[in-house]
Amino acid sequence: MNFGLIIIGDEILSGKRADKHLAQAISILGARGLQVAYAHYVGDDPQRITAMLAQAFASGDTVFSFGGIGATPDDHTRQCAARALGCELVLQPQARDLIWERMRDVALETGQAFEPERDDNRHRLNMGMFPAGAAIIPNPYNKIPGFRCAGAQGGAVHFVPGFPVMAWPMVEWVLDTHYAHCFNRTAWLEKSVIVMGAMEATLTPLMEQLERTHAVKVFSLPSVDHPLYGRHIELGVKGEALVVDAAFADLVRGLNSFGCTLGPELVRSSI
Repeated sequence: MNFGLIIIGDEILSGKRADKHLAQAISILGARGLQVAYAHYVGDDPQRITAMLAQAFASGDTVFSFGGIGATPDDHTRQCAARALGCELVLQPQARDLIWERMRDVALETGQAFEPERDDNRHRLNMGMFPAGAAIIPNPYNKIPGFRCAGAQGGAVHFVPGFPVMAWPMVEWVLDTHYAHCFNRTAWLEKSVIVMGAMEATLTPLMEQLERTHAVKVFSLPSVDHPLYGRHIELGVKGEALVVDAAFADLVRGLNSFGCTLGPELVRSSI
């Protein structure tokens, strides 16, 4: 199963705020033996959001959408999700009850009377208007839920707020509640070596041979101005710990056969 991200908001693309969701999603998924397959960024443009969500629903992937599910004029995600699915927005009953509960809590905390018919309170119910058939994602921070909608081929798109303090525990809840069967608890290992002055094109046949021979992924990270190693390639293999050692030994033997100058070896592990 592929896990993707959609990160929504003009404030990200304009540089007013730095995105923190990608790095945290990598960490949250990684702790469960999963990986982010892709991440898309989009501003507050309804047409672009709708097109991106339509693609996500059709992909069969598990996608997390961050941002734009509030009830202000620049929040378009709920409406775009409904358009992408070809359905109406409806007030989700559980979301309605949770929003009422939150408003009662706020009234109690501030010593005010709870007035559900007041215009601002009625407006807050818009945050519970989800595409028909959506299920809620609980929000442990302030009870205002996100939502999830099924897509094609067993996939789904999960909508959470842009606020990290709310979004990240909601993503964890989704994974632990709905995707525990996908968790990979097998020890993962990555081993690489610094290769000085080599060309990627020269080493490509070796990389291809390693992937044919071993059940690993080969990666190549070139650098042209590293302060310590100068122009070099970090070349390595990653996969289940049991198979990485043999693949890495073949990698080093192959590099030596090319007469490459090798630097430090690097090891990263999920253990």
